[in-house]
Amino acid sequence: MAALGPVRRALLRARGARGDAGGRRGVRALRRSPVRVLQPERPRQSPQSPAGRPQPPPPAAVERGAAAPGLCYEKAAAGDRRLGKVVTLAKSKKFRDNHGKVLLEGHRLIKDALEAGAVPQTLFFSTVGHLKLLPEAEIKRASLVKVKFEDIKTWSDLITPQGLLGIFSKPDPAKMSYPAAQLASSLPLLLICDNIRDPGNLGTILRSAAGAGCVKVLLTKGCVDPWEPKVLRAGMGAHFRVPIISSLDWESVPTHLPAGTQVCVADNNDPDTSPPRGAGSAPASPKAPLKSSPKAAPEHEDEEGAAGIPELAAQHYYEHWARAPAAVVIGGETHGLSAGALRLAASTGGKRLLIPVVPGVDSLNSAIAAGIVLFEGKRQLLGRHKQEDDRQELPVPG
Repeated sequence: MAALGPVRRALLRARGARGDAGGRRGVRALRRSPVRVLQPERPRQSPQSPAGRPQPPPPAAVERGAAAPGLCYEKAAAGDRRLGKVVTLAKSKKFRDNHGKVLLEGHRLIKDALEAGAVPQTLFFSTVGHLKLLPEAEIKRASLVKVKFEDIKTWSDLITPQGLLGIFSKPDPAKMSYPAAQLASSLPLLLICDNIRDPGNLGTILRSAAGAGCVKVLLTKGCVDPWEPKVLRAGMGAHFRVPIISSLDWESVPTHLPAGTQVCVADNNDPDTSPPRGAGSAPASPKAPLKSSPKAAPEHEDEEGAAGIPELAAQHYYEHWARAPAAVVIGGETHGLSAGALRLAASTGGKRLLIPVVPGVDSLNSAIAAGIVLFEGKRQLLGRHKQEDDRQELPVPG
């Protein structure tokens, strides 16, 4: 046992050395910070609908407000492009025709549209005060979006925007409710616009037609779109006071006229003076080329078309011509009266109404000529109506 003592002591010393090294390693392991094991990320999948199709992400939060009890609106966020996109599309004639939408701007025009029964889709406004000036019952049907005035100013056609824009369904004349005062003052007088292509002129003509009490306005193909922003601005609300039927060909015009209508044409071509240029001028002779559409036909085709133009009796516009019902054709300044207008007038026994001007002075533009002839027609119709009333009041001899 004594001989084994040194050996045992050596074994114990070796074991102790190993135990101390293991103990030191265990202490260092306890001092280390825990390590997080990162697994490779998997692509996120959108939640599945019951049918197994991915669902769209949830919509972003929308800030809303209230202009009045039951009248809520949405506040457009910074960088919202809806206003610019909608206004740009609404200014396109192709978009207006394909989607049946029009753009209206300004408090008065939008109010007139709402009162006449036009259907609003979206109203953009800069202050809540604009909504308080509009009929509440009508604007509840529209989406109301509050935007910054700077955004409206960017997309507005006006020099001094009012801060109010509206997208409306294209009005249908058959479904409109025109003002009672307008209907009460209407006369059996119609206006036919022939190749009126200037937006300012057409808007002014429509305003004159509403002021004179025309019962209807017909626009033939070749006229500018009556819902173009510049036409609306010049019309000053006339679009919502008198029915406007556009894009008609001459074959369909008679179907929109009352039975027995006599159609006259306004003409600045006074045979007693040299033929001037300009609005409503009919060809002075069959040899004069006639252009009735934006795409001019070849010269020989124009001569063939002009050869069939009927001759109309001419008189000054202030001489008696208006008998109920009556219609007046106003031609454009560039192309004048078309062959279709003259043939329609001849078929109804109409006349050329001359507006004399001082020799050497260019002819009147279409808007001024329309105003002169329409209000003269109004004067003659009212005078004839008064004479008929006076005859009815005369005592009958016994």
